[in-house]
Parts: sequence; C-alpha cells; structure tokens
Amino acid sequence: MDKPRQDQIERLEENVAHLTRLTDDLSAIVARQERDLERLARRVGMLMEREAEREANQEGTIRSPISARRIGNPQAARL
Repeated sequence: MDKPRQDQIERLEENVAHLTRLTDDLSAIVARQERDLERLARRVGMLMEREAEREANQEGTIRSPISARRIGNPQAARL
C-alpha cells in the first residue's frame, strides 16, 4: 500500500478511536445524569408529600405571623 493511503487510513483509525472514547465518556455522563435525575425526582416527590401533609395539618389552625404576612395581612403579623 502506498504511503499517502496508509497515512489516510491511520488518520481515520485515530478519528474512530477518538470518537469511540468520546461516545463512551458521554454514555457514562448520561448514565450518571439519569441517576441524578431519578434521585432528584424522588426528593421532589418526598418534599411535595411533606408539604401537602403540612398544609393538611395547618387547616383550621391559626396562621403564624410569617404566613400571615405572605397572604397580605400585616395586622396578623404584629400578633
């Protein structure tokens, strides 16, 4: 095989090796991000459940000064 052809084949092989490595690296990143997203989704779900329970427990109770300010009742905030 002539020299220019051999050089071209070597360049192509190097490119394929580089692209293979990049693909492997990206695959690992995507797998890690998938785990992170699943973990975060579980945490958000738990926080939403906790907040729903908190709100359900607060129904019929006197609001704290902080929550009174949030709903626009400055008089209640002074209590």
